[in-house]
Amino acid sequence: MTEQERLEATVHGIVQGVFFRYSTQIEAERLGLTGAVRNLDDGSVHVVAEGRRDRLERLLGWLGRGPELAVVERVDATWSESAGSFTSFRIVR
Repeated sequence: MTEQERLEATVHGIVQGVFFRYSTQIEAERLGLTGAVRNLDDGSVHVVAEGRRDRLERLLGWLGRGPELAVVERVDATWSESAGSFTSFRIVR
């Protein structure tokens, strides 16, 4: 069995009001990841995702681009062991 990992990423730029959370959920589900995405009060988007490292790396690459209307300035990311906290990938309001 492949070891599961956790990616926590904060995406900065024009990332709210451009379908970023919804698009992130679609991409994470496509990659078979679990976790959550939420808007933060400072205008950034925070993502917590768990799964295989190679799939998390693909999600991180996608977060660096985002959906068509987004303008990503930077992504701050940290890695850790999976906590097994999620059963699906969801948008947190």
